[in-house]
Amino acid sequence: MRRYQWVWLSLVAAMVLALGSGPGGVWGRAPKNGKLLYMTLTKGYHHSSVELSEQIVKQIGEKSGAFQVTVTQDVGAFTKENLKNYSAVMFYTTGELPFTDEEKSALVDFLQSGHGFVGVHSATDTWYEWGVYNKIIGGYFNDHPWHQLVTVDVVDPNDKLVSSLGKSFQITDEIYQIADFQADTSHVLLRLDPASVDLKKEGVRRRYYGWPIAWTRMFGKGRVYYNSLGHEEAVWNDPRYQDMLLKAFKWVMREEE
Repeated sequence: MRRYQWVWLSLVAAMVLALGSGPGGVWGRAPKNGKLLYMTLTKGYHHSSVELSEQIVKQIGEKSGAFQVTVTQDVGAFTKENLKNYSAVMFYTTGELPFTDEEKSALVDFLQSGHGFVGVHSATDTWYEWGVYNKIIGGYFNDHPWHQLVTVDVVDPNDKLVSSLGKSFQITDEIYQIADFQADTSHVLLRLDPASVDLKKEGVRRRYYGWPIAWTRMFGKGRVYYNSLGHEEAVWNDPRYQDMLLKAFKWVMREEE
Protein backbone atom coordinates (compact mmCIF):
# COMPACT_ATOMS: atom_id res chain seq x y z
CA MET A 1 0.00 0.00 0.00
CA ARG A 2 2.82 2.39 0.88
CA ARG A 3 4.50 1.69 -2.46
CA TYR A 4 1.37 2.80 -4.36
CA GLN A 5 1.08 5.89 -2.18
CA TRP A 6 4.66 6.81 -3.00
CA VAL A 7 4.05 6.36 -6.75
CA TRP A 8 0.88 8.50 -6.56
CA LEU A 9 2.67 11.28 -4.66
CA SER A 10 5.53 11.21 -7.15
CA LEU A 11 3.13 11.65 -10.06
CA VAL A 12 1.39 14.57 -8.33
CA ALA A 13 4.74 16.25 -7.61
CA ALA A 14 5.84 15.85 -11.22
CA MET A 15 2.60 17.40 -12.46
CA VAL A 16 2.92 20.38 -10.11
CA LEU A 17 6.53 20.92 -11.14
CA ALA A 18 5.60 20.83 -14.82
CA LEU A 19 2.79 23.32 -14.34
CA GLY A 20 4.92 25.75 -12.40
CA SER A 21 8.16 25.63 -14.32
CA GLY A 22 7.24 26.96 -17.76
CA PRO A 23 6.74 30.58 -18.82
CA GLY A 24 3.01 29.92 -18.93
CA GLY A 25 2.91 27.84 -15.77
CA VAL A 26 1.17 28.50 -12.48
CA TRP A 27 4.03 30.62 -11.17
CA GLY A 28 5.33 31.78 -14.53
CA ARG A 29 4.16 34.66 -16.67
CA ALA A 30 1.10 34.27 -18.84
CA PRO A 31 1.80 33.11 -22.38
CA LYS A 32 2.15 35.78 -25.05
CA ASN A 33 -1.22 35.76 -26.72
CA GLY A 34 -1.31 39.12 -28.48
CA LYS A 35 0.79 40.28 -31.40
CA LEU A 36 1.37 43.97 -32.07
CA LEU A 37 2.52 45.55 -35.32
CA TYR A 38 4.20 48.84 -34.37
CA MET A 39 4.45 51.37 -37.23
CA THR A 40 7.03 54.15 -36.73
CA LEU A 41 7.39 55.56 -40.23
CA THR A 42 7.55 59.36 -40.33
CA LYS A 43 6.93 61.54 -43.38
CA GLY A 44 7.14 64.79 -41.44
CA TYR A 45 8.86 65.72 -38.20
CA HIS A 46 10.77 62.78 -36.77
CA HIS A 47 10.65 62.66 -32.97
CA SER A 48 13.89 61.70 -31.28
CA SER A 49 11.95 59.49 -28.88
CA VAL A 50 10.71 57.16 -31.63
CA GLU A 51 13.66 54.78 -31.36
CA LEU A 52 13.38 54.68 -27.57
CA SER A 53 9.66 54.03 -27.88
CA GLU A 54 10.37 50.94 -29.98
CA GLN A 55 12.52 49.56 -27.16
CA ILE A 56 10.00 50.48 -24.46
CA VAL A 57 7.05 48.91 -26.25
CA LYS A 58 9.00 45.69 -26.72
CA GLN A 59 9.96 45.73 -23.03
CA ILE A 60 6.35 46.24 -21.98
CA GLY A 61 5.34 43.21 -24.02
CA GLU A 62 8.20 41.06 -22.74
CA LYS A 63 7.88 41.99 -19.06
CA SER A 64 4.12 41.56 -18.99
CA GLY A 65 4.17 38.44 -21.12
CA ALA A 66 0.96 39.77 -22.71
CA PHE A 67 2.04 40.32 -26.30
CA GLN A 68 4.86 40.21 -28.85
CA VAL A 69 5.97 43.20 -30.91
CA THR A 70 7.02 43.61 -34.52
CA VAL A 71 8.38 47.07 -35.37
CA THR A 72 8.16 48.25 -38.97
CA GLN A 73 8.55 51.31 -41.19
CA ASP A 74 7.43 49.32 -44.23
CA VAL A 75 3.96 50.14 -45.51
CA GLY A 76 4.08 46.81 -47.32
CA ALA A 77 3.42 45.11 -43.99
CA PHE A 78 -0.17 46.32 -44.18
CA THR A 79 -1.67 43.69 -46.43
CA LYS A 80 -4.77 41.70 -45.58
CA GLU A 81 -2.72 38.52 -45.48
CA ASN A 82 0.01 39.86 -43.20
CA LEU A 83 -2.40 41.61 -40.82
CA LYS A 84 -3.93 38.21 -40.08
CA ASN A 85 -0.82 37.61 -37.95
CA TYR A 86 -1.62 40.46 -35.53
CA SER A 87 -4.07 41.38 -32.81
CA ALA A 88 -3.49 45.14 -33.03
CA VAL A 89 -1.47 47.85 -34.73
CA MET A 90 0.20 50.88 -33.17
CA PHE A 91 1.20 54.18 -34.78
CA TYR A 92 3.87 56.68 -33.73
CA THR A 93 3.93 58.37 -37.11
CA THR A 94 3.71 61.71 -38.93
CA GLY A 95 2.63 62.99 -42.30
CA GLU A 96 0.95 61.39 -45.28
CA LEU A 97 2.03 57.77 -45.02
CA PRO A 98 2.50 56.33 -48.54
CA PHE A 99 -0.07 53.55 -48.22
CA THR A 100 -1.73 52.35 -51.40
CA ASP A 101 -5.53 52.26 -51.55
CA GLU A 102 -5.30 48.50 -51.08
CA GLU A 103 -3.17 48.88 -47.93
CA LYS A 104 -5.55 51.49 -46.51
CA SER A 105 -8.45 49.15 -47.21
CA ALA A 106 -6.62 46.33 -45.45
CA LEU A 107 -6.14 48.48 -42.35
CA VAL A 108 -9.79 49.53 -42.35
CA ASP A 109 -11.00 45.94 -42.69
CA PHE A 110 -8.56 44.82 -39.99
CA LEU A 111 -9.95 47.33 -37.50
CA GLN A 112 -13.62 47.10 -38.41
CA SER A 113 -13.51 43.33 -38.00
CA GLY A 114 -12.59 43.71 -34.32
CA HIS A 115 -8.83 44.18 -34.07
CA GLY A 116 -7.18 46.97 -32.09
CA PHE A 117 -5.43 50.27 -32.74
CA VAL A 118 -3.15 52.26 -30.43
CA GLY A 119 -1.91 55.72 -31.39
CA VAL A 120 0.56 57.82 -29.44
CA HIS A 121 1.60 61.46 -29.67
CA SER A 122 2.06 62.38 -33.34
CA ALA A 123 -0.25 59.61 -34.55
CA THR A 124 -2.78 62.48 -34.77
CA ASP A 125 -0.26 64.41 -36.92
CA THR A 126 -0.81 61.81 -39.62
CA TRP A 127 -2.98 61.35 -42.71
CA TYR A 128 -4.76 64.71 -42.81
CA GLU A 129 -5.62 64.03 -46.45
CA TRP A 130 -7.33 60.68 -45.73
CA GLY A 131 -10.56 61.54 -43.94
CA VAL A 132 -11.25 57.95 -42.90
CA TYR A 133 -8.28 58.17 -40.55
CA ASN A 134 -10.04 60.85 -38.53
CA LYS A 135 -12.86 58.38 -37.99
CA ILE A 136 -10.31 55.87 -36.77
CA ILE A 137 -8.21 57.97 -34.42
CA GLY A 138 -10.78 60.60 -33.50
CA GLY A 139 -9.02 63.91 -34.13
CA TYR A 140 -6.06 65.76 -35.62
CA PHE A 141 -3.09 67.59 -34.14
CA ASN A 142 -3.58 71.36 -34.16
CA ASP A 143 -0.45 73.02 -32.74
CA HIS A 144 1.30 72.63 -29.37
CA PRO A 145 1.54 75.98 -27.55
CA TRP A 146 2.71 74.40 -24.31
CA HIS A 147 5.82 72.32 -23.64
CA GLN A 148 6.12 72.35 -19.87
CA LEU A 149 5.02 70.87 -16.56
CA VAL A 150 1.23 70.57 -16.67
CA THR A 151 -1.57 69.09 -14.63
CA VAL A 152 -3.58 66.36 -16.31
CA ASP A 153 -7.10 65.69 -15.06
CA VAL A 154 -8.35 62.12 -15.01
CA VAL A 155 -11.79 62.54 -16.53
CA ASP A 156 -13.05 59.07 -15.70
CA PRO A 157 -11.18 57.79 -12.62
CA ASN A 158 -13.40 54.70 -12.58
CA ASP A 159 -12.11 53.54 -15.95
CA LYS A 160 -9.58 50.77 -15.38
CA LEU A 161 -7.29 52.21 -18.06
CA VAL A 162 -6.57 55.25 -15.84
CA SER A 163 -7.93 54.31 -12.39
CA SER A 164 -4.41 54.02 -10.93
CA LEU A 165 -3.65 57.69 -11.65
CA GLY A 166 -5.99 59.23 -9.09
CA LYS A 167 -7.97 62.36 -9.89
CA SER A 168 -5.03 64.16 -11.54
CA PHE A 169 -1.27 64.03 -12.01
CA GLN A 170 1.54 66.25 -13.21
CA ILE A 171 3.87 65.57 -16.11
CA THR A 172 6.29 67.50 -18.31
CA ASP A 173 5.68 67.05 -22.01
CA GLU A 174 4.60 68.69 -25.26
CA ILE A 175 0.85 69.22 -25.08
CA TYR A 176 -1.23 68.89 -28.22
CA GLN A 177 -4.35 70.76 -29.16
CA ILE A 178 -6.83 68.61 -31.07
CA ALA A 179 -8.95 69.76 -34.00
CA ASP A 180 -11.87 67.93 -35.60
CA PHE A 181 -12.26 65.94 -32.40
CA GLN A 182 -14.93 63.26 -32.58
CA ALA A 183 -16.24 64.21 -29.16
CA ASP A 184 -19.64 62.54 -29.46
CA THR A 185 -18.15 59.13 -30.23
CA SER A 186 -15.02 59.24 -28.06
CA HIS A 187 -14.65 58.44 -24.37
CA VAL A 188 -12.19 60.95 -22.92
CA LEU A 189 -9.88 59.52 -20.27
CA LEU A 190 -7.43 62.39 -19.70
CA ARG A 191 -7.74 66.12 -20.28
CA LEU A 192 -5.42 69.08 -19.73
CA ASP A 193 -6.20 71.16 -16.66
CA PRO A 194 -6.38 74.64 -18.27
CA ALA A 195 -5.49 76.26 -14.95
CA SER A 196 -1.99 74.78 -15.26
CA VAL A 197 -1.11 76.64 -18.49
CA ASP A 198 -1.17 80.15 -19.94
CA LEU A 199 -4.34 80.36 -22.03
CA LYS A 200 -3.29 83.73 -23.46
CA LYS A 201 -0.25 82.24 -25.15
CA GLU A 202 -0.04 82.64 -28.92
CA GLY A 203 -1.61 79.77 -30.81
CA VAL A 204 -4.03 78.72 -28.08
CA ARG A 205 -7.37 77.66 -29.49
CA ARG A 206 -10.36 77.25 -27.19
CA ARG A 207 -12.92 74.62 -28.08
CA TYR A 208 -16.00 73.35 -26.29
CA TYR A 209 -14.32 70.01 -25.57
CA GLY A 210 -11.20 71.59 -24.07
CA TRP A 211 -7.87 69.85 -24.54
CA PRO A 212 -8.34 66.07 -24.51
CA ILE A 213 -5.12 64.12 -24.00
CA ALA A 214 -6.19 60.48 -24.05
CA TRP A 215 -9.36 58.76 -25.20
CA THR A 216 -10.89 55.53 -26.43
CA ARG A 217 -13.36 54.96 -29.25
CA MET A 218 -14.70 52.27 -31.52
CA PHE A 219 -14.13 51.86 -35.24
CA GLY A 220 -16.53 49.23 -36.42
CA LYS A 221 -15.91 46.35 -34.02
CA GLY A 222 -12.34 47.50 -33.39
CA ARG A 223 -11.16 49.20 -30.22
CA VAL A 224 -9.10 52.38 -30.56
CA TYR A 225 -6.91 54.05 -27.92
CA TYR A 226 -5.00 57.30 -28.33
CA ASN A 227 -2.66 59.15 -25.97
CA SER A 228 -1.09 62.45 -27.06
CA LEU A 229 1.71 62.25 -24.48
CA GLY A 230 5.03 60.80 -25.58
CA HIS A 231 7.18 63.58 -27.04
CA GLU A 232 9.77 63.48 -24.26
CA GLU A 233 11.99 60.46 -23.69
CA ALA A 234 11.38 60.95 -19.95
CA VAL A 235 7.69 60.29 -20.55
CA TRP A 236 8.45 56.97 -22.24
CA ASN A 237 10.58 56.02 -19.23
CA ASP A 238 7.83 57.07 -16.80
CA PRO A 239 6.24 53.99 -15.13
CA ARG A 240 2.84 55.72 -15.20
CA TYR A 241 2.98 56.09 -18.97
CA GLN A 242 4.15 52.52 -19.45
CA ASP A 243 1.32 51.29 -17.23
CA MET A 244 -1.20 53.28 -19.30
CA LEU A 245 0.14 51.72 -22.49
CA LEU A 246 0.11 48.18 -21.10
CA LYS A 247 -3.51 48.54 -20.07
CA ALA A 248 -4.32 50.06 -23.46
CA PHE A 249 -2.67 47.17 -25.32
CA LYS A 250 -4.61 44.63 -23.29
CA TRP A 251 -7.83 46.55 -23.81
CA VAL A 252 -7.58 46.88 -27.60
CA MET A 253 -6.50 43.24 -27.84
CA ARG A 254 -9.34 42.24 -25.51
CA GLU A 255 -6.91 40.30 -23.34
CA GLU A 256 -8.56 41.55 -20.15
CA GLU A 257 -11.61 39.50 -21.12
